[in-house]
Amino acid sequence: MILLKNGHICPVASEPFVGDLLLDGNRIGALGSSLDAPEATTIDVSGCWVLPGIIDAHCHIGMFEDGMGDEGADGNEYSDPITPEMRAIDGLNPFDPCFAEARTAGVTTVVTGPGSANVIGGQFAALKTAGGSVEEMLIRFPVAMKAAMGENPKRVYAEQKASPYTRMAIAALFRKAILDAKEYAQAKAEAEKDASKKPDLDLGLEALLPVLRGELPLKVHAHRADDILTALRLAREFHLRISLEHCTEGHLIAEELKRQIESLGGVPVILGPLLSDRSKIELRNQSFRAPLLLHRAGIEFALMTDHPVIPVQYLPVCAALAVREGLDEATAIASITLHAARAVGLADRIGSLESGKDANVAVFDGHPLDFRTRCRMTFIDGRIVYRDGVTE
Repeated sequence: MILLKNGHICPVASEPFVGDLLLDGNRIGALGSSLDAPEATTIDVSGCWVLPGIIDAHCHIGMFEDGMGDEGADGNEYSDPITPEMRAIDGLNPFDPCFAEARTAGVTTVVTGPGSANVIGGQFAALKTAGGSVEEMLIRFPVAMKAAMGENPKRVYAEQKASPYTRMAIAALFRKAILDAKEYAQAKAEAEKDASKKPDLDLGLEALLPVLRGELPLKVHAHRADDILTALRLAREFHLRISLEHCTEGHLIAEELKRQIESLGGVPVILGPLLSDRSKIELRNQSFRAPLLLHRAGIEFALMTDHPVIPVQYLPVCAALAVREGLDEATAIASITLHAARAVGLADRIGSLESGKDANVAVFDGHPLDFRTRCRMTFIDGRIVYRDGVTE
């Protein structure tokens, strides 16, 4: 047991207070104004802010390794625009040094997976940022299936003189993949009564079956407003669960976006990267005002780094810059904790300081959105994995 005493406790799901947090093994045991746990190791965190571990809801850490060039680039399979059978866990390197850098900033969870070269790119994983193997780090796999609208698939396959050249072709290839998966599911169902109708095993179509059943959401890359609306149109057409990834121009259509999100029963929005150059046309309306404008429209969102686009350790900086542009501090903190956990379906385990949740905690020596603040300690599963400049 570890007892953090006299800190500025920021549960996120409830009001902050000055008091204590008890970590009981790999779970949060209790929090309160004056806890007593004689058997626990006590750490005085007076003057510090104590938050749930920071969550990056969309990145490619371990898939595009730091400083490795092509040898460390395992995030995009360029051979086919439809590759749902690709699995992040088979391509990521748990020894990418960026995992350690994440811990120095209090980032305890990352959701990482394939890039956006393909219309359907493969399966994402949710990981802790500490551990010696993918299996040790896993929180959930698969956590989502990656899909992409817009410029990236167009550019990649136009260079190969192959489809998709256009946004029309991207949507058509997506529809064909979903319809093929439906036919495959039907054939498998019929084979239960007549074995002669059993279809040949297709790993790609097998991977799409949980998507069709609503068990696995699609993380749909969509920067431009029309691509965002296409993603929502496809979700409605096939009754799919999706999240909107990047949503760079979402603030330009905020009212319509809110209406369509509500009509679909809720669609998570994961916004960013915002702290980057406008490296392509789709990013021309990128703005740190976007978080404020989405919030004003009543749209909940999480912030992402899209690491390595923004190094993962600067996720709190992105939240701070959103505050500079008018977003309130509580919403900014929630966008990298509880809202991020909700967006990826993990709020039952992470994202807030509540009894019974995973003991993933970040301790800062000042306000977490102050640029001068440093992370003093990071806990994952109740174990110190970073402390005062030393990663473990």
